[in-house]
Amino acid sequence: MKKILPLLTILALVLFSGWQWLLLPGIEKARNTRDGPDEYPPVSAGAARLHESLLVGDLHADSFLWARDLRREADYGHVDLPRARRGNLAIQVFTSVTKSPRGQNYDQNSSDAGDNITLLAVAQAWPPRTWGSLLQRALYHAGRVTGLEERAPEQIAVVRSGADLDEVLQKRAEGSEQLAAILGTEGAHPLEGELDNIGALYDAGYRVMGLQHFFDNELGGSLHGESGAGLTGFGRAAVREMERRSIVIDIAHSSEQVVRDVLAMVERPLILSHTGFRGLCDSPRNISDELMREVAAAGGLVGVGYWEGAVCDNSPQHIVKTIRYAIDLLGVEHVALGSDYDGSVEVAFDASELGLLTDEMLKQGFSETEIRKVMGENLRDFFLAQLPVS
Repeated sequence: MKKILPLLTILALVLFSGWQWLLLPGIEKARNTRDGPDEYPPVSAGAARLHESLLVGDLHADSFLWARDLRREADYGHVDLPRARRGNLAIQVFTSVTKSPRGQNYDQNSSDAGDNITLLAVAQAWPPRTWGSLLQRALYHAGRVTGLEERAPEQIAVVRSGADLDEVLQKRAEGSEQLAAILGTEGAHPLEGELDNIGALYDAGYRVMGLQHFFDNELGGSLHGESGAGLTGFGRAAVREMERRSIVIDIAHSSEQVVRDVLAMVERPLILSHTGFRGLCDSPRNISDELMREVAAAGGLVGVGYWEGAVCDNSPQHIVKTIRYAIDLLGVEHVALGSDYDGSVEVAFDASELGLLTDEMLKQGFSETEIRKVMGENLRDFFLAQLPVS
């Protein structure tokens, strides 16, 4: 028996390794897909030169939900550090997804629906503390990002303040390819109804917090929930605490009434990190154009998404058409990129191919100033102004 137990242990490890290396990639390959051509025609020489000179930023990616080591380039998913460097990506908001309902859809989801992330947590061998706690899932995701920073400090830096962001930008101006990573939550579910958890998340590095995801929660109604309700009393208290700590509030997935309630009570501008526009793509994923204007009028920043559910056509040509629509609706200073990369979506190009957007903007008559602002300068200026100073 003493000889058999070590053999059984080795066998179990081999089986587990096989699950990790063979089956788990298949889970993500089915969720984060790319439907564009295997290889796009080269962008024009002028577009390539311009893109290389840009500061490129993105308001929303869910890459740390998955089991990949982002130091290594994968042939699936949408973002890793090698592909980010090839796409000249400088700033990325990485968002923690902690709960996702079974049967997830844009029309209506029950907060009592089963949770897909629990199954993913167990399958990907997240620590047992995460299996029953949304807070612990967010803390685990933050640990994954800071762990990557420790292993590859020349490639990625976690940004907690305006000073941190300025430092990364200075290094990039001197030739560094370091990526500035800003941590956010996809909905405020990790609060688990406790205001003190805002502090725990802040201490872990989170500087952006969404309020809702696909279902109503303790803070109020989701755009895809059952109630359509506004902020609850707890939601109002949470928003006040986020604003006090200079946490950027993300209203993506929030009900229209929640958006109105937040706008009425905050002094700091909001982001709507990944979205389309109802006037161009009449999808239940998008809030009304009129409410979008109110967000922009209060100094907010809106990220244009890359997937069909938000923009109705995920081709580079139509995404750029959506960006033009956004500029005309909101003003160029209020428009940014919000890919939703690695967010269980199908896109036409990954992070290595962001030059396609620059090329297409030139083809559609954008000015160089418009391109620079939308591709990343608006995002840079917003976070330099809104992050804690130091």
